[in-house]
Amino acid sequence: MYHAESISDVQQFVRDRSHVAATGAGTKSALSRHANLGVGKLSGVLQYQPSEYTFTALAGTPVREVQRQLAANRQYLPFDPPLVDSGATLGGTVAAGLSGSGRFRYGGVRDFLLGVRLVNGLGDVVYGGGKVVKNAAGFDLPKLMIGGLGQFGVLVEFTFKVFPAREASSTICVRLADAAEAVDSMNCLAASNAEIDHLDYEPPQHLRIRVSGMRDALAGRIDRLREILPATASVEQVGEDGWADVREFGWVPVGHGVLKVPLTPLDILKVEQFIATLDASMPRRYSGGGNVAWLGWPEGLSETHLVEMLTAIDRPALAVTGRWSRPLFGTVHGQAFAERLRTVFDPGGKFRVDVTAEG
Repeated sequence: MYHAESISDVQQFVRDRSHVAATGAGTKSALSRHANLGVGKLSGVLQYQPSEYTFTALAGTPVREVQRQLAANRQYLPFDPPLVDSGATLGGTVAAGLSGSGRFRYGGVRDFLLGVRLVNGLGDVVYGGGKVVKNAAGFDLPKLMIGGLGQFGVLVEFTFKVFPAREASSTICVRLADAAEAVDSMNCLAASNAEIDHLDYEPPQHLRIRVSGMRDALAGRIDRLREILPATASVEQVGEDGWADVREFGWVPVGHGVLKVPLTPLDILKVEQFIATLDASMPRRYSGGGNVAWLGWPEGLSETHLVEMLTAIDRPALAVTGRWSRPLFGTVHGQAFAERLRTVFDPGGKFRVDVTAEG
């Protein structure tokens, strides 16, 4: 693998090669195992204005380094990017379109990316977006890069907006009677005015809920959550450290790959019913109020079962870690539009990613 030390290095590499696949720290093994270009040395925060709540950094910058600088000014990235402790970079986070449990209240990575710089298939540098929050000029190029898996170019620089850090947080773990009651309670909480930061469902019957804000107000807000939940629910206040385990996929055992499946709360019980038919251990979490499923897929379980499940709910899946035949499975929408973009950004097909929908 070639490790670029500058953006001009990236440009030359793209011009010299017929196929280019970039990686940063390699934390998302399913997406990086065929990479031939390393951009981890393109690292560093180039500009940070705490008063403007924005920063600009190179794509290989570790997210934890960004978080360290933001924390020094009591600011943070609310979308809770996964695999931070493992070394995830800004480029990998954007290219994979990964957001953690914090996306429930504040939105995902797409809601915080303001500007992007990339090297296209001709080796030219392309800019999109801006470096300020109020920026409406031009085509919204940054949004197209989120979850694009690098199929339009090598991402080399980003500008993000950030939020002021909350004074304090509190987390409760709720035990419900069964999966149906847990999902129903999650939907009630999501539709309430309780101002929940994180709302995750842990099968078969647990909810993990986090609220943040003024320290003196947290107890009252927890009481409000208890009022919304069924009277038979068991509520326990737990530590904040558990969210790191969720974010780092610490709940996924060795020998399992991680899959991300976008869905709606209405799909959850369908997925649960399908998993019940499989003769395999399947650890899983439903994040963002039930709008994202994270599946710990056993390495020995055929991909055919995955395609069957995704076909039943008409959803795609992204392979994040593990060994897979390709990164995307199921129904992948928007490919006609993506193909038109590729003719502009990558006319030679150097960055092409396999998005075949069939198993």
